[in-house]
Amino acid sequence: MWGNGGEPADSYYEVRPECTDVPKSKFKIKQPGKTLSARRWQAAFSPVGYLDIGKTLHRIQRGGIHPSIRGEVWEFLLGCYEPKSTFEEREEIRELRRVQYARWKDVCHEIFPVVGSGKFITAPVVTEDGQPIKDPLVLLETNTGPSGKKAANMPDSSQMVKELFSRGPLDKKVIQWLLQLHQIGLDVVRTDRSLVFYEKQENLSKLWDILTVYAWIDKDVGYCQGMSDLCSPMIILLEDEADAFWCFERLMRKLRGNFRCIDSSSVGVETQLNNLAAVTQVVDPKLHQHLETLGGGDYLFAVRMLMVLFRREFSFCDSLYLWEMMWALEYDPDLFCFYEEADSANDKAEGSKERLKSIRQYGKFERENMKNGKNAAPLPISVFLVASVLKDKSTKLQQEARGLDDVVKILNDITGSLDAKKACSGAMKLHKKYLKKAKKP
Repeated sequence: MWGNGGEPADSYYEVRPECTDVPKSKFKIKQPGKTLSARRWQAAFSPVGYLDIGKTLHRIQRGGIHPSIRGEVWEFLLGCYEPKSTFEEREEIRELRRVQYARWKDVCHEIFPVVGSGKFITAPVVTEDGQPIKDPLVLLETNTGPSGKKAANMPDSSQMVKELFSRGPLDKKVIQWLLQLHQIGLDVVRTDRSLVFYEKQENLSKLWDILTVYAWIDKDVGYCQGMSDLCSPMIILLEDEADAFWCFERLMRKLRGNFRCIDSSSVGVETQLNNLAAVTQVVDPKLHQHLETLGGGDYLFAVRMLMVLFRREFSFCDSLYLWEMMWALEYDPDLFCFYEEADSANDKAEGSKERLKSIRQYGKFERENMKNGKNAAPLPISVFLVASVLKDKSTKLQQEARGLDDVVKILNDITGSLDAKKACSGAMKLHKKYLKKAKKP
């Protein structure tokens, strides 16, 4: 199963042969005992299914997760399941969620039958005031399948548009959703196109379907560019579409604040940019001052890193390794309870009693936050990761950056050269330094 002690993980995510400029993974699958192997993963469960999450987090922090089990481990890291649940309880939850996803998808299909048809669109279907657009490209995309032949069981697109508007004026929510569908399609065809996996039309349409359903249920956020980069790994790692959707939905619980519009002139990620500025000012005041002098005190050059969690700065494989390291470091065993609306106040109170007894069940980053006290909401590890990258390039930025274009160029040049484990170690060091200095009067 393991090959040699340093088996490259790239082999699990095949790249198209013509894509010769794709960054190579720095992640090597280590000897058992470092990387969380399938055998170690199975051994972490009790006979009825309770997961020893503390031991699991330790292994992930040491050497990541073996690609063969990555999807199922991620479901725990993202709070899809409670570690202290049984195999039977998790299977019941899984089935309920699959049914719920199917219902939402059916609603979307009823409104716009391309959803769930194995196809997707890249041209708009309605105007902003809800009038139909009979674009030739849409007619072509919705009338033909991947082979260019008429798709079975699909209405003619002109008939579909006519049916859509035959019931009178469209509801505002429906219009807003329809307006996003082509943008999702445009992003889908650009997402991870170097991977052989996305040569198949069915995988592209699966990604489109999940993002369209999410846009339907999340009224505040809908769809924003960057979400396809966050969702793509879920499609690859989890075979069942509904399971991939719920893993993405849980990830969005962590990140949706970055995408949400606060008002007409600002988005949620600005909060994280302000946090990044505050951290940099504490851990590297000279760099912060230099960036402010260049007019970069708003840290907008770091938006992409925060929005899509370094997907563009690392190879595909290394970005997955980085994510699981981050999630393991900031893991909170109460995550599942926080996300489940059905939990009673008593259950949550009982969970808080457990907190003192199970410190090892928290990620290392989260433990540091707990030691520091929780008077204010702790900053996410992603902020410290970006700060770590800036700190690493501090000398170069101060010596060579004479304008914001230089800052962007220097940061763009790091693509493919970063080491995920070193980045996490750097983030942890800066986190400790920040907490220590921030405590001082």
